Amino acid sequence: MFKHLLVPTDGSALSEAAIQMTVTLAMESGAKVTGLHVIPEFHVLAYGTEMIADTEERVVQATRQHADDYLAVIAKAAAQAGVECDTVATNRAHPYEAIISVAAQRNCDLIVMASHGRSGMRALLLGSETQKVLTHSQIPVLVVRQSTQAGPSSTPATASRPSPP
Repeated sequence: MFKHLLVPTDGSALSEAAIQMTVTLAMESGAKVTGLHVIPEFHVLAYGTEMIADTEERVVQATRQHADDYLAVIAKAAAQAGVECDTVATNRAHPYEAIISVAAQRNCDLIVMASHGRSGMRALLLGSETQKVLTHSQIPVLVVRQSTQAGPSSTPATASRPSPP
């Protein structure tokens, strides 16, 4: 059915669940996987230009290391499952645009992503990248809403409450 899956990651636990879902789906369908991490563009307000240069270099190094770490999780999961995998890190102000663009450039036929990555005020102010992908993508999107690590024997949190006497 699907031959090339794109899985974006932000390093969150829910992204890791989407990675596991992607690798399992790829393994079962004989598809390949492309992992993606979108590095946010550097923005800063500072008093002097010397502060910006030093800060920018540090931030770029740190964000690149995070990208490498996040993408290594995808590569490792794919390798363990025997799934062909490639990874991409790219810079973009709007992650949803990068996700859609990479999916189109790589001829992906499904995007598998977590329902959300940011939380709290950041999510409210920035909006859901998943929602933006769903709105703008011409490629089908599979949204992972909860951990796929929990097997059929696990129970939802509400089912673990004690029964009333």
